[in-house]
Amino acid sequence: MKRIVSGVKPTGDLTLGNYIGAVKRWGEMSADPAAEHFFFVPNLHALTSRPDPEELLTRSRSVVAWLIAAGVDHDHSYIFMQSQVSAHSELTWILNNYTTIGELNRMTQFKDKSQKQGAEGQLVGLYDYPVLMAADILLYDADEVPVGDDQKQHVELTRDIAMRFNNIHGDTFKVPQPTVQTEGARIMDLQDPTKKMSKSDEDTSGCILLTDDEKTIKKKFTRAVTDSGSQVTAGADKPALTNLLVIYSILSGRPVDQLEEQYAGVGYGDFKADLAELAAKTIAPLQHKHDQLMKDGDKIDKALEHGWWRASELANAKLAEVKEKLGLI
Repeated sequence: MKRIVSGVKPTGDLTLGNYIGAVKRWGEMSADPAAEHFFFVPNLHALTSRPDPEELLTRSRSVVAWLIAAGVDHDHSYIFMQSQVSAHSELTWILNNYTTIGELNRMTQFKDKSQKQGAEGQLVGLYDYPVLMAADILLYDADEVPVGDDQKQHVELTRDIAMRFNNIHGDTFKVPQPTVQTEGARIMDLQDPTKKMSKSDEDTSGCILLTDDEKTIKKKFTRAVTDSGSQVTAGADKPALTNLLVIYSILSGRPVDQLEEQYAGVGYGDFKADLAELAAKTIAPLQHKHDQLMKDGDKIDKALEHGWWRASELANAKLAEVKEKLGLI
């Protein structure tokens, strides 16, 4: 059976971009009987920003609630917290010895922060982040890892680490494939269509947060930047309209060219108003389910227990295999 592993970090409120690019898709694929799905909350990765402990716990449980609200079938799929399975941390230390300084220096996330803020003050956790991500994947013999464009480099490093270990010690790890969604993989900021909509941005005026109320959602879409001209069309010369059309297309299930035809001769204002209405109607029931789950808490606990049991079973078995090959007791 094919095994699929992916996660979403509990830093900041999830955005419409997270929903379209990952969570919505996970909900749709989770009941597939031909695959075993593991959706985890990488709360150890979140420590690189030194979050408030209570806030980290709340946000971590909130991610689980959003996954369930979006339709992830936690009876047939597995949702768990990264910190619940200690094998993630132990395998990371082992894999550090099969990863080079040069490889980590080339990782975009660390390189970008180092260039902006200087390398000396960066945390070792941020530097070693890709190796922990490799452990997240390799513990479960993942066949596929659904990721955004910005994480593809990390999966490629994971493949290199797995092949290096296998070449030295014999077949141990399955070499995973990154799967990048083509449509909706990168939902852009409504105020700056050159950058990705991000839950870590301090300025959220261009981000639709899943926690935003109806009034805020409509205001943000109404104020979304547009391109020159007046035609509602997609294209390389219209990044803002293209982004809005992609959002509309995925939320409505209608192709972009059909939407272009519908809004031919119609101004940007009416188009954005309709999109705002659709987005608000899409998010409202998710919010209701999320809030109920957070209030009750029992379903979150049961989903995590179910996921932890299966994740631990696989991860501990893989770690034991690795330690035996390395002569570790």
